[in-house]
Amino acid sequence: MQYPARFRCRNPFSKVVLVLAFGWLAGCDTLEFEQAEGEPVGWDSLRGQWVLVNYWAEWCKPCLEEIPELNRVDKSSQITVLGVNFDGIRGQELTDLGDTMGIEFTMLAEDPGSEFGWKTPVALPATFVIDPDGELRETRFGPQTEEELKALTGG
Repeated sequence: MQYPARFRCRNPFSKVVLVLAFGWLAGCDTLEFEQAEGEPVGWDSLRGQWVLVNYWAEWCKPCLEEIPELNRVDKSSQITVLGVNFDGIRGQELTDLGDTMGIEFTMLAEDPGSEFGWKTPVALPATFVIDPDGELRETRFGPQTEEELKALTGG
């Protein structure tokens, strides 16, 4: 395709600078989410594995039933579970609540849904299933079992 003269690069060096600039800017778009303890988790670091983003609340009985199942699933080398507190609890209060509830998987301090265009779940527990390519595969409502989640993810 031929571009109008005003869009053509006459200096070959300017093409290299342009490519490097776009490459550098693309690296700035890396998504990171804060864990309950304050450490970041990079979304790109999760590529190549299944990710289950699980929304839970202290008052949700089915969520309590599901926690041991999610703890076991998270131990798989091919699946990472990320917990999101539905009530927006953060900081030390979130860490303490997670300990009290027996949560062993990573808890996020913030809801990542808005970054991906996900709607807030209408029921709990809710589990967003992300495939190894980073695509939302499905959303499941209600308590999930280790067996169901491993069958879904091949883990």
